Amino acid sequence: MQTPANPNRLSRITRDPEICHGKPVIRGLRYPVQTILELLASGMTPEQILADYPDLEYEDILACLDYAASLIQVKAVQSLV
Repeated sequence: MQTPANPNRLSRITRDPEICHGKPVIRGLRYPVQTILELLASGMTPEQILADYPDLEYEDILACLDYAASLIQVKAVQSLV
């Protein structure tokens, strides 16, 4: 079952060549999406991340997950061989 990303949350993810070399960040705050995803992958809970980064909101963390999910969605898989 595939659930589409929440477009309202995805609007929290921005890209600007002047901020973090154009990497996707949260609301222009210079917190790269990649960093938040790595923290989650390392085992940190959203609550722990929010305690360490008080500028962030819970919806920002969900937006990072939505962003990652939208990047890996594919219509079809084809063999390269």
